[in-house]
Amino acid sequence: MGDVAGAKQLRRLLEAVTSLGSELSLPVVLRNITEAAIDLVDARYGAVGVLDRSRTGLVEFITVGIDDEGIAAIGRLPEGHGILGKLIVDQRPLRLPDLTQHPDSYGFPPHHPNMSSFLGVPIWVGDEVFGNLYLTEKGDGEVFTDVDEELVLGLAAAAGVAIENARLHEQVQAVAVLQDRERIARDLHDTVIQRLFATGLLLQGAHRLTARPEVADRIQQAVDDLDITVRHIRSVIFELQPVSASGDSVRRELLAVAIEEARALGFDPVVRFDGPVDTAVDPELSGHLLNTVREALSNIVRHADAQRAEVDVTVSEGSLCLTVTDDGRGIDLAAAAVAGGHGLVNMRNRAESLGGSFRSDLGSGGKGTIITWQVPLR
Repeated sequence: MGDVAGAKQLRRLLEAVTSLGSELSLPVVLRNITEAAIDLVDARYGAVGVLDRSRTGLVEFITVGIDDEGIAAIGRLPEGHGILGKLIVDQRPLRLPDLTQHPDSYGFPPHHPNMSSFLGVPIWVGDEVFGNLYLTEKGDGEVFTDVDEELVLGLAAAAGVAIENARLHEQVQAVAVLQDRERIARDLHDTVIQRLFATGLLLQGAHRLTARPEVADRIQQAVDDLDITVRHIRSVIFELQPVSASGDSVRRELLAVAIEEARALGFDPVVRFDGPVDTAVDPELSGHLLNTVREALSNIVRHADAQRAEVDVTVSEGSLCLTVTDDGRGIDLAAAAVAGGHGLVNMRNRAESLGGSFRSDLGSGGKGTIITWQVPLR
């Protein structure tokens, strides 16, 4: 490359490396890497794909150059097939004049912008690949050059250091947060709940002494409110406790399912937890629970015409109980008796295979549906 152009690109690389080293948020680091790479080699589109734990697919895909509407129109993000999969397996830089002509190309989904020239490089963090950096559509219709490849490899090396730095920062923050969470949970259990119990006992004593019905009713309402408050605080305490050793959280996964289904529902379902859901539910049972919740919410989308849905997950006395309630038009019991009708048979079979039980009932006044799915804990 010419001296002026070469000096300009090297200056861009130095600026990009410097900016990466100053950021401690991993999501921001990944986006900065992509933006810096686009600017460095004059690409139109760029992305970083983060490998999953098995290192065979992508668990995250950060893209730059396509706006939010374009991303929504494309739909599901890449998971690591085709050309992207080749880079995952080979772990070497890949440069193509026209990616659509490569035998591993899957083509583009509907609404995806056209792309031809391609440059992909791995991002190493320590001795393993963290993910891959992808660039497409070199400016002026040109193809990516050897110099472009070397520059992006240099950026990827700096990116690996920045990613490791951000991850270490997150770990330090997590330790501090965990210590705070444990202290708050301990204070809630040892102080707040005990005081609420004592207050409830005093109110129950006063309830027996009063002769005025209206006063007795108000006292009983206060006792009931205290009982609900104690249950909510207990749920918060369980949320504050550490999750499983693998780092997985059943609560977070269930909330993710609720968010996923909210678009189709047209509203956010209410999700409540009671008991040590994260520590008591093993990974296999968690999978059955998530699939059942997904099936139940999907049924509401397809059949209920509801305005509200509630998901309650309770761990108590050696069992896991899931209750899904909606305010829709109610279940057609005759149709439910037909195999596969409303997906209820699938949920019942899943529960019975785990030694549990399943019920589907009409809500109060014949409005809405109540699904109860209960299985023993292992």
